[in-house]
Amino acid sequence: MPKRNVAVFGAGYIGLVTSACLAELGHTVTVRDIQPERIRILCAGDIPIFEPGLGDMISRNKERLSFTLDAGEAVRDAEVVYVCVNTPPMASGDADLSRVWAVVNALKESARLSAVVVKSTVPVGTGTRIRAALDAAGLEHVGYASNPEFTAEGKAVQDFMRPDRVVVGTADDATAALLTELHAGVDGPVEVMDVASAEMVKMAANALLATKISFTNEIATMCEATGADITQVTKAIGMDHRLGPHFMNAGLGYGGSCFPKDSRALRAMAGNAGYPFQLITAVIDVNELQPRRAIQRLKTRLEGLRGKRIALLGMTFKAGTDDMREAPSTTVASRLLAEGAQVRCWDPLAQPRDEEPWSSTERRATPVEAMAGADAAMIVTEWPELREVPWGEALAGMARPVLFDGRNLLDPQAMSKLGFTYLSVGRGTAVI
Repeated sequence: MPKRNVAVFGAGYIGLVTSACLAELGHTVTVRDIQPERIRILCAGDIPIFEPGLGDMISRNKERLSFTLDAGEAVRDAEVVYVCVNTPPMASGDADLSRVWAVVNALKESARLSAVVVKSTVPVGTGTRIRAALDAAGLEHVGYASNPEFTAEGKAVQDFMRPDRVVVGTADDATAALLTELHAGVDGPVEVMDVASAEMVKMAANALLATKISFTNEIATMCEATGADITQVTKAIGMDHRLGPHFMNAGLGYGGSCFPKDSRALRAMAGNAGYPFQLITAVIDVNELQPRRAIQRLKTRLEGLRGKRIALLGMTFKAGTDDMREAPSTTVASRLLAEGAQVRCWDPLAQPRDEEPWSSTERRATPVEAMAGADAAMIVTEWPELREVPWGEALAGMARPVLFDGRNLLDPQAMSKLGFTYLSVGRGTAVI
């Protein structure tokens, strides 16, 4: 298969993984971003995010990768342009497409362009508008495709190279063939469909996964009320081949850059069409309430939070990433501070901005240090390191023996035998 010159706009999680993996497949890739510091870091041979395997892949393919702030330089020799910029939610809940349109407006300088490919998550119908803009700019010969991403942070490289499927939405056979050719070497089937369907696949998939999480947390609440054990319930449910075990771990709710944004964007898109998407509204409401319920349970156990010292174990929205976007820990920390608590934090990778609530918390190097003198500890992120904590030592240094396991990471009986008052999600309270 011939190798192509590719320009990737956006050097975030999706853009960098897409760039590195396309280079791994043999293509020459120019990455453009608008943040000077990010480009400086990449040009120096480092990467600005944590993603397992990504740094090694970029280093291995450095001869086929270049980085720039100049849009004209990026598109000058490009045969294919990938749009991987972020589409953050606006106050209305709609996706902000200004960065997408900035890329489209920069394409006039490309003389060799064959296709524009959007990986950014966009509302259904965006492709039609981009197609019209390309035609109006004299780029009728340039193909258009929606190629949504389904990579999960922490295993994004693996998900790109060995995907469940590669979705390609396009209106012409030539562009479908080109995208299939670009993915030669990827171990997964290519599913070709129309543009609108491809755009919907991305939003619907994330909304369905978010629904599984919120449904599980609702069942966990019922388990707390009835004495059932959510871990036993979900294990048995997950054995049903029609349902599967994935995304059925009770906890403090979902976070990250995709599920919250995409579920709200889907709700906004439905509302714009005059349709009240009540199911996704309920999913969002459940998720927003989940960390607040946990704080209320902790408040009841401690008979108030004012003046109490609380250790938060984990800050990122999930383990295996340094991403703090929409992390449940932010809600947890904010609520604790609002109740008058003192908050200490531990996380192996998190780099929160120097802003509230984090500017009002203290950071500790180890979980044991974070728990020293604490009235309660709360597991917020499912870091595997927390299974290896010397919990007996940690307990000896605490002011009170209260542990809220917000990710059901530990064994209730084992922790209660150590002397903890152990709270978790959907499993009741374990006390000696």
